[in-house]
Order: sequence, then structure tokens, then C-alpha cells
Amino acid sequence: MDTNRKRILIADDEPDIIEIIQYNLKQEGYEVFSAKDGDEALVRAKELKPDLVILDIMMPKRNGVEVCRIMRTQTAFENTLIIFLTALSDESSQIKGLDTGADDYISKPISPKVLVSRVNALFRRHKQEDNGGVLVFDQLSIDPQQYMVKVDGRDVTLAKKEFELLYLLASKPGRVFLRNEILNQVWGNDVIVGDRTIDVHIRKVRQKLGMDCITTVKGVGYKFDI
Repeated sequence: MDTNRKRILIADDEPDIIEIIQYNLKQEGYEVFSAKDGDEALVRAKELKPDLVILDIMMPKRNGVEVCRIMRTQTAFENTLIIFLTALSDESSQIKGLDTGADDYISKPISPKVLVSRVNALFRRHKQEDNGGVLVFDQLSIDPQQYMVKVDGRDVTLAKKEFELLYLLASKPGRVFLRNEILNQVWGNDVIVGDRTIDVHIRKVRQKLGMDCITTVKGVGYKFDI
């Protein structure tokens, strides 16, 4: 992938995790820097103006959520992408982090392959947003302006909620969306729907696409894989 030497700052108080992330992202062609706590992360971010910051939620001095909140109030970081590192079981931290303005989260323990894939996908999505938000994959394209889906050049007609569900999942490939998160973002807080509503819509989307691109993460939610 042509990264154009994008800069990535990693903030984590565990040296082993920083080493693993640095090694794999450098292999991908990124410039990678590190910070050991929240305060140092803010100082280094101001110095480096990174394209992406990877923040551990549980850090000394300032935690990742606090660092994210501060960055999102400063115009210097308005185009900076932010990813949280968090435990998969810590649902409240995931939601709080995303509400603060994070673009994605990656669950621990970290898989280097998954991390690199998610970082690449986030940069691709950011670029796609500048192109009207059209998501393009090998066989699949999703156009949010025209509510149009194509599979291998074939038009696929989805109902409005089916489209919004697919677009939400596909906007962040590989990330697990929690069930409550999906309900809030697709149906909204003011609409009361049952848990089976998501399952039914997922099944219909899979059938209409004729592709096995949505994975069920049992007891957690769903993710888009293609």
C-alpha cells in the first residue's frame, strides 16, 4: 500500500505493545512514533502533527479518552484519525471512546495482522469520505448519496434500513459493532425495536448481496469482512 509516509503516533504504557505495533506498521511503510502516557501523547502530537493516533484507553496521567477529548477540541487535530486500544469485554469504554470522537477501536490482545488491516482500512475510508463517501471493495460498491449497491456490476436493491446497516458495517471493515451501537446508529434512540430486528436485517442483506461478508461475533455484535 502507498502510505505516502503517513505519520502514526502510538500512546501506550506497555513497551512490548508499542514494540509490536511499531514493527508491523513500519513494515507497512508508515512513520511511527511513540509516547508512554497521556501527557506525553499530547506533547508529541503537537510536535509531530500525526495523521493517526493510536491511544490505549488505560494510561497513566491522562487516559486515552481524556487525550481524545482534548484533541477533538483543537483545530490542529481536526483531520487527525484516532483509534483506541481496548479490551473487547469493556463495552462501556468502547462506547464512551467513540462518543468522544474516536474513529475506531481495536481490541486487545492485539493481532498485528488485524491492526495493520484496520489502520489501512481507516486511511482508505478517510480518503473515500473526500470522494462523497462511496465505499469500494473488490466486488462491492456502496454509494450513500444514491443509496446504490452494486455486486460485480449488478445493481442490488436494499430497503433503507438494510442499506444503512450495510453502510455502517462496511464503513469500518473488521471492526466489531456492538448490538446496542447498531441499534442507536441505524434505528435511533427514539425507536423501540427488538433484538431480533438486527438479525432479520442482517439475514436479508446477506441474501440480497449473495456474499458472505458480514460475520456474527457471538454475544457481541457484527463485523464486515471482505
